[in-house]
Amino acid sequence: MTTISHKELLKKFIQQLDEEKFYDAHESLEAIWFPRRFEESDEVKLLKGFINAAVCFELIKKGRLSSSEKVWETYLKYKPLLHVVDSKYTKEYHTIALHVEKIKESYI
Repeated sequence: MTTISHKELLKKFIQQLDEEKFYDAHESLEAIWFPRRFEESDEVKLLKGFINAAVCFELIKKGRLSSSEKVWETYLKYKPLLHVVDSKYTKEYHTIALHVEKIKESYI
């Protein structure tokens, strides 16, 4: 079995966001987040925020606007961690945040 690297999963997440494959995007990041979900780290929380952004967009696609806004609040809760996270993937996280914000603006 081949394991996809952290960086490759982040790139895949961006690609899936761009293709509006929001459920798949959520699954890609969950592959990173799930094994680390009990860690009390800013990086893990930021990943959770990005996962919630993808879920928000999927809910919007399904016409569940009220639910999408609740999930978006979780993204907003963790978004400030982008500026304090200490990770070798910080550049990728900033790129993801830009994509997330752009997609959200397109739905407003």
